[in-house]
This record gives sequence, structure tokens and C-alpha cells, in this order.
Amino acid sequence: APFDWNLGGLPRNPVPVDAIPDIGENQQIVFTRWMGRSPQDIEDQISYPLTVSLLGIPGVKTVRSYSMFGFSSIYIIFKEEVEFYWSRSRVLEKLNSLPPGLLPPGVRPSLGPDATALGQVFWYTLEGHDEQGNATGGWDLHELRSIQDWHVRYALMSAQGVSEVASVGGFVQEYQIDVDPDAMRAANIKLEEVISAVRMSNVDVGARSIDVNKVEYVIRGLGFVKTLEDLENAVIKMNDNIPIYVKNVANVTLGPALRRGALDKEGSEVVGGVVIVRYGENPLQAIKNVKLKIDEISNGLPKKILADGTISQVKIVPFYDRTGLIYETLGTLNNALIEEILVTIIVVLLMVMHLRSSVLISGLLPVAVLMVFIAMSQFGVDANIVALSGIAIAIGTMVDLGVIISENILKHLDEASDKKNKLEVIFTASREVAGAVLTAVSTTVVSFLPIFTMEAAEGKLFKPLAFTKTFALIASVIVALTIIPPFAQLLFTGKIKSARIKRLMYIGLLVFGFIITFMVKWWIGLILMLIAAYHLFARRIPQKQQAWIPRMNIGLAVLIVIIVLSEHWLPLGPGRGMIVNLLFVVLLIGGFLLFFWLFYRNYSRILNWALINKLKFLSIPLVILIFGGFIWFGFDAFFGWFPNWLRTFKPVTVVAHAFPGMGKEFMPALDEGSYLYMPTTMPHASIGEVLDVLQYQDRAISAIPEVSEVVGKLGRAETPLDPAPLSMIETVINYHPEYIIDRNGNPMTYLFDSDSLYYYRNRQGNQVMAPDGKPYLVQGAFVRDEN
Repeated sequence: APFDWNLGGLPRNPVPVDAIPDIGENQQIVFTRWMGRSPQDIEDQISYPLTVSLLGIPGVKTVRSYSMFGFSSIYIIFKEEVEFYWSRSRVLEKLNSLPPGLLPPGVRPSLGPDATALGQVFWYTLEGHDEQGNATGGWDLHELRSIQDWHVRYALMSAQGVSEVASVGGFVQEYQIDVDPDAMRAANIKLEEVISAVRMSNVDVGARSIDVNKVEYVIRGLGFVKTLEDLENAVIKMNDNIPIYVKNVANVTLGPALRRGALDKEGSEVVGGVVIVRYGENPLQAIKNVKLKIDEISNGLPKKILADGTISQVKIVPFYDRTGLIYETLGTLNNALIEEILVTIIVVLLMVMHLRSSVLISGLLPVAVLMVFIAMSQFGVDANIVALSGIAIAIGTMVDLGVIISENILKHLDEASDKKNKLEVIFTASREVAGAVLTAVSTTVVSFLPIFTMEAAEGKLFKPLAFTKTFALIASVIVALTIIPPFAQLLFTGKIKSARIKRLMYIGLLVFGFIITFMVKWWIGLILMLIAAYHLFARRIPQKQQAWIPRMNIGLAVLIVIIVLSEHWLPLGPGRGMIVNLLFVVLLIGGFLLFFWLFYRNYSRILNWALINKLKFLSIPLVILIFGGFIWFGFDAFFGWFPNWLRTFKPVTVVAHAFPGMGKEFMPALDEGSYLYMPTTMPHASIGEVLDVLQYQDRAISAIPEVSEVVGKLGRAETPLDPAPLSMIETVINYHPEYIIDRNGNPMTYLFDSDSLYYYRNRQGNQVMAPDGKPYLVQGAFVRDEN
């Protein structure tokens, strides 16, 4: 199961889970740097020759190339059936067999990371913090970039499941040599000679060994550059036995390298990085591994004492973490399963009036869902919002199978005589509807077959849904036809003859329910205790009242389940209070059940009228069909032939405005708790101008009260997966949730004084959690200190 369950040390191998499906192309990236060269030079001397050479790779569908200032990105799109790592090996073989002279000297193409763009799951910044966790500053951008490149990046790359950690922002420190043309002319020195001298000065040279006093010594020439003086004192040439040093013809300094990207946080430039998950890995587990690695290296990050005496240590501060969205995705399915089980119990209790059958039917869902996860693991279907929605969609059909089998078993048991073998009755009842159940499910499964033929992005988006829905239906058939009948025999016909064993069993059930009340769920424990108490004291209840006891038990069970459903669901929001939500749930479910009950009671009359008045009855679905199409396609699709003068009449304009047609969107909408704002500047804008725009924008956005954090990026991160130009701005805007929520996105409740409208805090200053409390409104909430 993909849920992040704590199984007490038991080994787990969960299905890989992500928030959204990866609908990108099956592609590999060939990335080539040629610093300082124009896009036209990159295109003519790198992108075009490489593109032509890579076209011959087997399984290639198309090759696309982008030539930017200083680098080339070539995207090799493979056919969908080509395996990801097989395609990487073919690309590497081709790159190793390129003919000599195809590319400029010193240019070496490299294969991009074994990941997709969706693998960017964790973004962070490096900031100086004091011992209390407050931001202090005091760190230069080049210092933070060096820490990121040489310490943090390598540590996070060692986490299991990580493909690459890319740096962004700050300045890469480098040695810069500014030559003086007049001094070079006077010393008769060429630029190539300066370059050669600098290159040769930064190398260690090994020589032979010598023996001194029977000890071997290896002769080495140490030449690695460590200080500016090492470069300044490099000898270029000898003029009349006078050495000419680099410092005689050039000025050697430390400076920032050319950069094509920057990172800003709320108006201040920062340094950060992005963690990219390897293709096929479990993103949730990979992020956990990254966080463990961050905890491991945090204490070892550099620290310094600032001018005011504050000790500032570099900390890794995330600003985009996909685990929140993944947990909310899993929480959505978890909540859907719980709520559907509760609704199933209510419906079965009220419509069938049988407590044990409701337990049997609701128990079908968890077993079938766990079987779906086994099938997903075997068939390589990852869990995401679309795949998990297939399970949620199939839950209604899964419940139907249990209802059909259980109701038919109850019907046959009621009609059977006491002398008839109950096992044969249940077998006959199950076999009687097995064919119809199997046919109904097979029809639904077959109707999804066209989805399996989808290709490209459509197939990657909808195939997981078709797989999981099919798995769920097949699992529900297996459970309904093989598990429900034997359990029905135990629940419906199983009897213990010994009164002593019965009494001990019910006492044990009473104790077990008491434990469950405090350790698991109060309502589960309460129902178990009521069942045990009823059977323990049934003999003491008068005979006249015993006939009402089962109905009272069912009514009490329905009341408890409705209260639990209202508390868990909160359809009108936590701010409306429990009473209002409870009334809404009662009216909603009660209204639907009343409608179906009335329909059931009057079905014979309705059917008789429909058969007699066929045309009148068929006009109803025809009107619904036309009205639905009118809403779907809009006014223009049906009445586009209207002349323009007729469109000016008010009734026509009102209808056209009211029915514009439904919008279309390929990807499902997700409330991730953040926005991605992507404006663009003029293509020729400088990095300084774009950075000014970005900082002004981030300061303006961060001034909005609902916004908790703003981090903007211009240009590209140091990864082939990000070929963005300087004119492209990507801003992550995190906003406060309405209430304090847990990791599954559910509001957390705290102790609240309804008279004075204050929340309570403990001695440590934290809110006091309470199951029957009130959600904490993030904005404008009052807190009372109560010790």
C-alpha cells in the first residue's frame, strides 16, 4: 500500500507514489556547453551536427534541439515502447562513436540525468540562522554558492533515489586574469602565451624517484594554484634572460563567473538548489531520504561569528516540498474510503435493516483495495491522483456486489426452513446471482478497453485510472464470490451452543471494545460495547421490548455512524461547526434515501405509466439529453446559424451568456497550497534588469497577508532539465492555509473557549490539541495563556 503506515518495524515495499502522473515524452537529453558562444555558433557547430548524428539511433521518433547562449540542448524523443535505460545506453554508444572533428576542440557533449522534469520534487535555499532559528544574514552569495556546490550538493546526491542536485543562484568564484594589451605589446607576448602559461602553472608534474640512504623518494613538481600570487608569479617567457611574469602584463583577481540564472526570496537574492528524483524511484521515499540526509549534515554546515557577536550557521530551508501534496493525495483516497464505508453502513442499515450484513459489506472495501495495490505493484502502475481516483470511482460498484450477494443470501435464509442445511442455502444463493454479478462487472471492464489503446500523453494520464478501476472491479468480484459467502455463513448462521463460552466471548468483546474506545476510535469501541452489553443482558429484557431491541440497535448504530461521518467529512467546512454539518449530512443522506424509498414504493405505478405513455416518457430523457448537450457545447454550437440582428435581442443574449459551454482542461486541477507565477520580460533584457524586476515583484507579492513565502527564479538552474532563458521568471508563491492542518490536509482541532472566543496554550506556548476542539484559524485568531 502506498500509504505511509507505521507497521512497527515490519518491512515495507510500497507502490511508488507521486501527486500527479508524468505525462512527458519518453526522452533523453544531450547537453553540451560552449561558454561565451552565440546561439548561432552553437547551432551551426554543435546542435546541427549532433542532431544529424543522433537521428540513426534505433527507436527514435524525433529529435529536437535548442541553441542558447553558451549551451545546446538536444531532446531525443523515443517511441513509447522503448525502455528508458535502454535508450540511455544507445545514446551513450552513439556519443562515444562520434567521428573525430565533428565538434569543436574541447567540446564534449554529455547525457542528461536519468530523470524527467516532473522529478523536481524538493527546492531549498541556504540561509544563515542563529541558535533560535531566526534569519541572520552575514553570508556572501559566493560563500553560500561554494557551500552548496562543494558540500550540500554532494551530500544530498548520496541520498537513495536522487538522480541530481542542481545549484541555482549566487556567484561561482573563479580566478580572472585581465590582460594589459600595451604591456603585452611592449614585452612581445601573445595572448596564447598567457593562456598557456596559466594552464601549465596549474598542474602537478611527476618525475622519477631517487634513493637516499636506502630510502626511495618520489620527485614531484607541485603546481596547483592556491592563491592569487601563484598565478601572478607564473612565468610566461624569458626576454634577454629576464622572466616575464603574468603580473607584469595582467591583473589577477577573484571574481564571479558568468551566470545565466539567479534566485530571489522576498526581495533578497539567495542561493539554493533543486533535488531531482531518479526515473522509476518512489518520490515520497526519495524525499524522506533527502530529509534524513539534511538532518545528518545540518550540524556540520559552516558557521561564523557576526560583527554583533551572533553565531550564524548555514541552514537548508525548503520552499517547495512535494510530500505535502503527496500526503494530501493519499489522504483524499483514505478519506474517500472511510467516508464511503460509513455511508455504506448507513444505507445498508436503513434499507436492509441488518447490522451484520452492513459489517460484512463494508469489510469488502479494504480487502479489495489492498488487492488493488498488490496488482499495481505487479503491473508497475504508480500511485498518483489519477490512478487513485480510479479506485474511488470503482468503490460504488464494489459495494453493489456485496449488497447483491448479501441481500440474496438473507432472502434465501429467510425463506428456508429450519431443517434445511444453511451451507447449501448460502451456496445456492451465491451461485444464483454469481453469473449476473460477473456479467455486470465484465461489461464495465470491457468498456474500459479502449482506454488501454491510448498513446502518448493521453495514455500516460488515463491508463493508470483504467488499470486501477479494472483491478478494483476484479478484486471486488473475487471478494464477493469467494470471501463474502463463507463469512456470511459465520455471521448469519454461526451459533455457539455453550452458554458459558458465549458469556465469556461477550465479556471479552466488552473489554476489547473498551480498549478500542481509547486506543483506536471511540465510535468503534462504543458499537462493540453496545453489542456485547445487549447480548449479555438480553435475558433480563422483557419479552415485549425484545422485539424493538434490534431496531433500536440499528437506529443507535446509524446515529453513531452519522455523527462520525459528519465529524470526518465536514462538508460545509470546519468553520460552520459540528451541529450544522451534522444537520446537513442528515438532510443530504436522508433526502436521498427518502427519494429512493418513495421510488421503490411507487415503482409499479411509475413503470405502468411509462409503458402506457411511451412517447411522453421518452420525451423526458430526450429533453435531458438536449439540455445536457446545450450546457456542454454552449449556445453557439446549437444556434450559431442565428443571424447577427437576432443575436442582439435580450432573451438571446441572456441565454448565450448563461450557456457559453463548458471549459476544457487536459490536466486535473490541484489545490497544492501554492502558485507558480511565470511572467516573461523582453528577450534582450540583461540579468541585472530582470533581477530588479524579480525582486520588486517578490516584495510586492510577499506584502499580501495571505502569502507566507515567495521565492522567484530567473534563468536556469545548473541542470540540463532547465533550459530557461534569462527572460523567463518562475515564482513559487506559498500561501497560508485557512486552518492549521496536518500532513494529510485535514484541519487540526484545539482546545477552545466558546464563551470568550479564545484558544488555550500550554506552558510551552503551544496550542492544546483536543479531539472535540475547534480548528485553529490561521489569520486573526486569539489565544489565551492558560497554565
